[in-house]
Amino acid sequence: MNGMDPQHGMDHHHGMPSGHGPLTHMTFFWGKNSEILFSGWPGESSGMYALALIFVFVLAVLVEWLSYCRLIKPESHHVVAGLIQTFLHAIRVGLAYLVMLAIMSFNGGVFLVVLAGHALGFFLFGSRIFNKATPTPPLAKSADLPNSSC
Repeated sequence: MNGMDPQHGMDHHHGMPSGHGPLTHMTFFWGKNSEILFSGWPGESSGMYALALIFVFVLAVLVEWLSYCRLIKPESHHVVAGLIQTFLHAIRVGLAYLVMLAIMSFNGGVFLVVLAGHALGFFLFGSRIFNKATPTPPLAKSADLPNSSC
């Protein structure tokens, strides 16, 4: 079969896709014709591409909000607080993975809106600009979830 792997559609001589499916970019590219998160989405429509960028931007802001929010009351029962904290952690990690998968589209616009979303989210929820309270001691708890690390 000319060095082709019929199961995976790869040319063993060159390690490149054989042309049986969508082109997957392995370097950053600019343009609205991209697939972000779901097969065929946003397609070739400029409006749908803009919607996809807004969606990914909001996901990045939500990841930052979940990283700095305080939804658990200090007087909550420790088991209930632990369950809520675990649920919030799972949501934050899931959203962070969706953002990562969106970036893996290698679309330059997606990369820029993810950076902007994380920056705005940190600015609004993590920076000292809107925090009028006195600084907390280094070991004091400032959010429900520990900081995420890459």
